[in-house]
Amino acid sequence: MIDTRIKLARKKAGYSLRGLADALNGKVTAQAIGKYERGEMMPSSDVLIALSKTLQVSISYLLDTQSIELTEVDFRTKANTTAKDRARVETEVIEWVERYLQIEQILELDSADWEKPFDVLRVIRSIEEAEDLASEVRKNWQLGLDPIPNMTELLEEKGLKVLIVDLPDRVSGFTCLVKRDSLPALPVIVVNQNFSLERRRLTLAHELCHRLIDPKHLSEQDEEKAANRFASAFLMPRSQVEHEVGKHRNSMGYRELIDLKRIYLVSGAAFLVRLRDIGIISSSNLTYAFQSVARSWRTVEPEELEPKENRGQYERPQRFERLCYRALAEDLISLPKAAELLRRSISDVEVGLKGPEQAR
Repeated sequence: MIDTRIKLARKKAGYSLRGLADALNGKVTAQAIGKYERGEMMPSSDVLIALSKTLQVSISYLLDTQSIELTEVDFRTKANTTAKDRARVETEVIEWVERYLQIEQILELDSADWEKPFDVLRVIRSIEEAEDLASEVRKNWQLGLDPIPNMTELLEEKGLKVLIVDLPDRVSGFTCLVKRDSLPALPVIVVNQNFSLERRRLTLAHELCHRLIDPKHLSEQDEEKAANRFASAFLMPRSQVEHEVGKHRNSMGYRELIDLKRIYLVSGAAFLVRLRDIGIISSSNLTYAFQSVARSWRTVEPEELEPKENRGQYERPQRFERLCYRALAEDLISLPKAAELLRRSISDVEVGLKGPEQAR
């Protein structure tokens, strides 16, 4: 699959065939690169090294040593996503997954499956059924009704691969499957690190829904609405919200709403919409709230949970890093290998292993 990898990396870098040939300083012609991408010819070792440097991808990525490809990559309604954006994100996900699976193989961990709450995809035919689906997932995963303190950690514990990266502005996240030779496909959820923590948590729950339902029974628009409803119900269970707020309210003040969004770790606007969806406030109450106390909440998050200067740092995926340090501590990999896997300098990784005092 070196042909596919070269083509994807070229698109990620934004080169035409001729542009890449020029960037390689005439080392190989545009016609030859076209043959590589069609699988008609293999690059020599020196050309492979040059391609790796110019396209800023690893040689192992180009060689596709683990026969990994992404399937069902769906940015859904984000029409402004360019081919270059998609190629950049897909390349980054593939490189990361290859490193992730490599460390799991070194530690002899099972990457064959994830802890699904159901044996088969669920059929839902209405947006409202997503509410019951969220309750069932919570029950099967024994989560109770308490707010979920860390969505990323929860999904990683269940065997999902979670990646936070720089995505195009209009894309909050997406889910895809990693296809491997003779092994079950692994689900990956990717979220945009440039969005607020509140939005990332909702996106993770939203994308989880897409991994659980059979999309054949809903229109694309209704599938998105159902995933939104699932995410709200999963993060803000009806009975617990009713306990905190009351079953019927005509109005709510700013401080109460801020305190409640901090309890459930969701956006203020999402919390208000949730109150409307479960009948605690009416549609007219919601409209009035967005015209008064929550006037700007649909565009500007009030009292964000994560400071803007630390965007993307809260609730970050940690399992991959933890596994790398575990293998390093057990002498299963060398310090340079750990640095290669983590994409960090050797000195930084050494500090992570020994601590700042011992690494001096």
